[in-house]
Amino acid sequence: MKQLLVITGPTGVGKTELCLSLAEQLGSPVINADSRQIYRELPIGTAAPTAVEQARVRHYFVGTKSITEDYNAGSYERDCLALLDTLFRDHDTLILSGGSMMYIDAVCNGLDDIPSVPQDVRRSVQDGYREHGLDWLQAEVKRLDPEYWNIVDQANPQRLMHCVEVSLSAGKPYSSFRTGQPAKRPFAIRKIALERPREELYERINARVISMIDAGLVDEARSVLPFRNLNSLNTVGYKEMFRYLDGEWTLDKAIQMIQQNSRHYAKRQLTWLRADKTIEWHNVNSGLHL
Repeated sequence: MKQLLVITGPTGVGKTELCLSLAEQLGSPVINADSRQIYRELPIGTAAPTAVEQARVRHYFVGTKSITEDYNAGSYERDCLALLDTLFRDHDTLILSGGSMMYIDAVCNGLDDIPSVPQDVRRSVQDGYREHGLDWLQAEVKRLDPEYWNIVDQANPQRLMHCVEVSLSAGKPYSSFRTGQPAKRPFAIRKIALERPREELYERINARVISMIDAGLVDEARSVLPFRNLNSLNTVGYKEMFRYLDGEWTLDKAIQMIQQNSRHYAKRQLTWLRADKTIEWHNVNSGLHL
């Protein structure tokens, strides 16, 4: 049976380096499952595979969309399954790699039929979060969907915002659309999560942010500043840079906050991953032998 090898793990753990070696070993391309590396305007801040890395191994879903395009996990599920159907004709094993858990879940388990959210509703919820903070967002979820509030990661603003957006636009709770029934796929799935000692991971994250600054993150953020209200830019790295470009923070402060928020994001990713009992864990320092 054909097999999809999913390589995931927290931001900064070293997925790219390992996947390049595995892809060469297996003769497989790498299918990106990072929701921000898809956008062509954001290569530095998303640590997208470089031109050299993409020349070494064929990559899909890297820099293929514009930040102005409406793209989400449902779109990715559709596009990725179509691509897998084509690629499996010539490959027995394919590598899917990234840290966007919603995108990985979409491919592995399928998504519930969640209604789309109008841009004005999404913008209103984002504005509310920016103005009133996490406490407001949590209160909105409790008010609109108390059932979902009991199971959601209550510190994850992306999930909370999605719940509020869907609940408001649909006129009924987000949880009413969730069936929890995984879709059947015509291929086997093996999920591997990479890990490192926490202090080592955090040191890598801090160092990578400095590398992004050296590579031109400030100019990259400045180039997309006019689009700052788009959902595609509601992400670590750009939100902090915008506050620097607004004159609200110094560059040092922005760098420190990107580092801090990246570490927090890695922690949330690990929490999500550890809840998935189908995942195999591998320490990057020990290598990975299939």
